[in-house]
Amino acid sequence: MIIDTTEVQTINSFSTSGFFKEVYGLIWIVPILTLILGITIGVLVIVWLEREISAAIQQRIGPEYAGPLGILQAIADGTKLLLKEDLLPSRGDIRLFSVGPSIAVISVLLSYLVIPFEYRLVLADLGIGVFLWIAISSIAPIGLLMSGYGSNNKYSFSGGLRAAAQSISYEIPLTLCVLSISLIVEAQSKYGFWGWNLWRQPIGFLVFLISSLAECERLPFDLPEAEEELVAGYQTEYSGIKYALFYLASYLNLLVSSLFVTILYLGGWNFSIPYISIPELFKIKKMAGIFGMTIGIFITLAKAYLFLFISITTRWTLPRMRIDQLLNLGWKFLLPISLGNLLLTTSSQLVSL
Repeated sequence: MIIDTTEVQTINSFSTSGFFKEVYGLIWIVPILTLILGITIGVLVIVWLEREISAAIQQRIGPEYAGPLGILQAIADGTKLLLKEDLLPSRGDIRLFSVGPSIAVISVLLSYLVIPFEYRLVLADLGIGVFLWIAISSIAPIGLLMSGYGSNNKYSFSGGLRAAAQSISYEIPLTLCVLSISLIVEAQSKYGFWGWNLWRQPIGFLVFLISSLAECERLPFDLPEAEEELVAGYQTEYSGIKYALFYLASYLNLLVSSLFVTILYLGGWNFSIPYISIPELFKIKKMAGIFGMTIGIFITLAKAYLFLFISITTRWTLPRMRIDQLLNLGWKFLLPISLGNLLLTTSSQLVSL
């Protein structure tokens, strides 16, 4: 039996390439799992911070029994929801009822793929990061609308309709604010703290702040789940793990909004002091790359949690708006203001040329 050597080489090269493809596929899982772990820890920290800050604002005792300083309270609540019975409405659409929470969570999780936590540290560098986030965020209200309709409950369906109307009303001003930004992270770092887009675009920052809170359905914009009017809105018929998914999607959306505010308006991962290199400041040269990346991630998260503090304080300070006030604010005030800000920015750019 004669074996052709070219055939053997072809087989070996094919098997080798297949082996490297499998190894590459396994390596690609590592950053995804790391991102999921980081997101999970971030959500647990947000839940703990919200309970502690709200307790301080209302002058009461926050979580303190589950773990030191109550840091395990969120894990205890998640375990309780996992073990609860998953109830289904007898006359509802079970398929829509079950798929709705998954769409709400998955649409928010996909947004984390395009968030740069540090220079060139992004899971999927598509070049359209923030616009992909805006496009994906418009999918979440579809899941809420499906959940409300599948519940066969007029209160739940009203909450789903409110979520869709609220998302459409505030996505347009938010997008116009993003279009007004001509300088992203690296350009903001040139002048340090005073080079942030917060000072270049103060009107856009305020509109983006209000619109992002409305997108997250946080007080004073939580009309889709207003308990005084709609019991719990689209969540009324849910229990167990499905209710936990809605709870998770809310905090995931809040964290991703805070990260985008940090990148677009607060200088991202760059240090606020101009012309000062952190590795040179601490006389670190060999580990400058790893150390600089770690510091960049830390600075990004620190700024994001600063914005989270503002969001949490706003929730426990301002009263809830009415649905007509909410829509009037979006269409009659924020939309004209964001359009004027875009025209003003474009005019100043043309004059500078």
